[in-house]
Amino acid sequence: MNKPCILLLGGSFDPIHAGHIGVAQYFCTLLHPDELRLIPAGQPWQKTSMNTPAEHRIAMLKLAFNQWPVPVQIDTQEIQRAGPSYTVDTLHELRRSLGNDVSLAWIIGADQLTNFHTWHEWRQVFELTNLCIAARPGYVLDKAALNSDVLQEISRRLASPSQLRQTASGLSYIANNLAWDVSSTVVRESLKLGQPVRDLLPSPVLDYAQHHHLYQTT
Repeated sequence: MNKPCILLLGGSFDPIHAGHIGVAQYFCTLLHPDELRLIPAGQPWQKTSMNTPAEHRIAMLKLAFNQWPVPVQIDTQEIQRAGPSYTVDTLHELRRSLGNDVSLAWIIGADQLTNFHTWHEWRQVFELTNLCIAARPGYVLDKAALNSDVLQEISRRLASPSQLRQTASGLSYIANNLAWDVSSTVVRESLKLGQPVRDLLPSPVLDYAQHHHLYQTT
């Protein structure tokens, strides 16, 4: 019997953009999860405060993932949590609510691996979830760029998508053929300057941002 599989995508989503959606589509196609769970950040401990209120970020998420091919849930636990948000705390809470048998697959950008060793209790992350590493074409694990302990953990846990789908936690997979080059910073700056962003944002999200005068200085 197949284990239930939940694909996890966290982020500031300030705003949700084509890069987020592209990587979610990729891993949904790869893993065929039973659910995509979106986890908008409250106050990430390694980032400055966000200017966009949580209710706007959540509303844009709902618009972007309307009629998604798998069930989508927006998990607001990090927004509701007081103080800095740590990934390990979020994963512990998910395990408490979902149990230890469900396959969890957390999407992380390859660029985040460079400081992964600074994450709070980062080794525990492997005990609580599988890691889906989203990388650019041709990406390889870089011994010079990565902490040696992180490199060792990722390398020894490499597995196939089907293995991740059937395993609750502890495995890693690198998708090195993703070519999305979009950042929320670029989108916000483009909106502020009145530059075209229709290729960067879903139309309903762009309409919402403009209607509510988000990311505009006037």
